[in-house]
Parts: sequence; C-alpha cells; structure tokens
Amino acid sequence: MGWILAGSFFFFLLLGVPIGLSIGVSAVTVLIISDIPLEMVPQTMFAGNNSFALVAVPFFILAGDILAKGGISERIVAFAEATLGRIRGGLSIVSTVASMFIAAISGSGAATTAAVGTALLPDLEEMGYDVDFSAALIAASGTIGVVIPPSVPMVLYAVIAGESVAKLFMGGVIPGILMGLGLISLAIYVARKRGYPASEKVSGKEKWNRFVNSLWGLMTPVIILGGIFSGVFTPSEAAAIAVDYSLLVAFFVYKTMDLKKLYKLVINAGVTSALIMFIIATAKLFGWGLAFYEVPEAVASAFLGVAGGNRFFVYLMIIIIVLLAGMFMETASALIILTPIFLPTISQLGGNLIHFGVIIAIGLAIGMATPPVAIDIYVASAITGLSMEEISKPIIPMVLVLIAVLLLVTYFPSIALFLPKLFWGAAGV
Repeated sequence: MGWILAGSFFFFLLLGVPIGLSIGVSAVTVLIISDIPLEMVPQTMFAGNNSFALVAVPFFILAGDILAKGGISERIVAFAEATLGRIRGGLSIVSTVASMFIAAISGSGAATTAAVGTALLPDLEEMGYDVDFSAALIAASGTIGVVIPPSVPMVLYAVIAGESVAKLFMGGVIPGILMGLGLISLAIYVARKRGYPASEKVSGKEKWNRFVNSLWGLMTPVIILGGIFSGVFTPSEAAAIAVDYSLLVAFFVYKTMDLKKLYKLVINAGVTSALIMFIIATAKLFGWGLAFYEVPEAVASAFLGVAGGNRFFVYLMIIIIVLLAGMFMETASALIILTPIFLPTISQLGGNLIHFGVIIAIGLAIGMATPPVAIDIYVASAITGLSMEEISKPIIPMVLVLIAVLLLVTYFPSIALFLPKLFWGAAGV
C-alpha cells in the first residue's frame, strides 16, 4: 500500500496537479482503499499546523518583503560596493557579500536574489561585466538565503523533526559563510580571467555616509539572531520583532513605505504562508500514511542494505536524492516530504538531526539554482530579461562549488555543530 501512496503522488504531479493537492489526494485515496475512517483527515491536517514554531513562517516572509521593498537592501548593497568595489572584479564579490547580509534578514532565497539583483545588476552591466555571469552569480548567491539564519525551511524542518529552531539556525551560520566564500573565490577567479574592472574609488567620507545610511538595515540580523541566541526571545517572537523593526525603519527612518505598499506585502505574505501551511497540513496526512505502512523504515533498510551500513555511502545516496528533489520541486514541499522519510535512516546510523537539518537545507537550497525548477534563476531572468538557458550555463560551476561545500559539511559534521555545541554544550546537541 505504501507504493500506491508514493505512486499516486507522482502520478498526480505528472498530471500537473499542484503539489499540496497531490500530497493530500494521494493520501486520502490510500485511506479510502484501506477503509480507514475519513474523520481522521481534518484531525491530522490540523495537527500538522498545530505548532507554535510555525508562527515564525509568515512573520519572516513579511519581514523579508518589507526589508526588500523598503529600500533597506539597496543601502546595504551600496555600503558593500563602497568597501569592496575597489578590488578587481569587486562588484562580483559585492553581489555575494550583499546576498549574505540580505540572507540574514530575509530567510528566503528568492527574496535575496530579487533584492540584490535589482540593486546591483544595472551597475554590473554598466561596468562591463557579462550579464549572464552576473545574473548567475546573484542567483547562486541567493541560495544562501535559506541557510544563513533566519531560514524558513529550517523552521519547517524543526517542526517535523522535533528539533530546536535556534540550534538549527546556529548550525547554518558557518555552512552559509562557506557557501559565500566558495562563490567569492570563483567570482575572483573569473574576474581576473576575464579582466573585469574595479569600481571607482569611494572617499572615506562617502564610505562612512553609506555605512551610517545602511546601519539600520545591518542591525536587523544582529537584533534577530542576537535575541534568539542570547535567549531573550524565541525564534517565533524574533520573527514578529523583525516585522516590527522593519516597519519602523521603512516607515519612519527611510520613509520608503506607505500603507498601500504594506497592504500588498501583507497580502503576498498571507498567500505564501497559506500555501506553505496547506502543504504542511497535507504532508502531515501523507506522513501518517507513510508511517502507517512503514515506508520510512523500508527506505532505511534498503539504504543500509545497499550501502552495507556504510555511513559515507548512505549520506551520499541521501544527498543525491535531495539534490534531485531540489531540481524538480519547490524547497518547502521537498523538505516536508523527504524529512520524515529519511529521519529513521539517520537515526539508525546514529547521525545528528541538527547536522542533518543543515544538510537537507543546503541540498534543497542548491536546487533553487539548478534547472529545471530553479526559482532563483527565474527571478534573475525576470530582472535581466535573459532566458533561463542563458543563465543556466554560467551557473553550472557555481552549483558545483555549492555541492562541494555540501559534501564538506556532510562529512565533517563539526562544521555545522561547532556553534551549537559552543552555545549549548555537546550534551545539548
């Protein structure tokens, strides 16, 4: 019966049925065939969303939208350009560094790509940078948005796996920085090879002015992450505070926001959050079916049998599946489906669930920049007017760099667990 559940899910996907409906309808189909009372459907779906941690999802989405549309990201990019632009190919570095900063505010890959791309791509084109390379780099850098905290996928993983959101956020810091450094190294190499120029020199006074102008935006991740890691407030409370702070800055400091813009952003955040919550609800029902028919245990046994219990090969097989899922599925959907399937395998291997949460977040993030379903490339394409094919070719080396970071984090768990152990101790991770 487990094969009917999985098979019907993929069948509905191939028909073009939206993924939330595909998950729910396949689960209900199996329940009907198994003659299981259908009153459990609404009960199970409600239980899927009955988690306080999920309150953070709509707030982080809204905060990211406000910061992107409120002119805050543009000021951060301007400051980064003033400090790093004088290096040969410096604007390439700026695009990645700015993405890392915006990632620590938005928690979204698409929002990060849109914010940096809108602010920086015209300058890159004017300076003589190849537009396809620039668009690809910004799209690849956008993947950092769901690894460096705050991260909406990590919140979803924490709810499914029953782990701490704060520990997952902490675990994503160093891997996210490594992703950024890897892309920066590649950007510097390409810049020197192609002879990309440096930006015009910016005076010390102008640098200071840009720093002061961007300070309100730069303080956002400090407030959010500082509050979480110091224990002053929970991740869910931090998300609400992020919205309050971003509204304060956008309305009263930069004065770039009005009620009409805010209304559109609230509607957008509400629609996006509703879609995510619906997928979570149906995935809970789908997960119940998987557990009832012991599919995760069967997958674990199959993986361990094929790999002979070898951790290296088991993790490699999981990484390949995660990367493939990220190529064809939206990040939140893939995470919600794959997490309950792989958790028994990781538990049997004695793996750390915080470490695995970081692995699956990075793997699915890479999928955001890997065709055919690559939301970051779609965003970059919309900004530049280039086709997906034109951006996809130069993004391949960048994706390979990100995969190298993923492998590094996978086989050296201390990279992801260093900060959680530092703050909570080995016993708390």
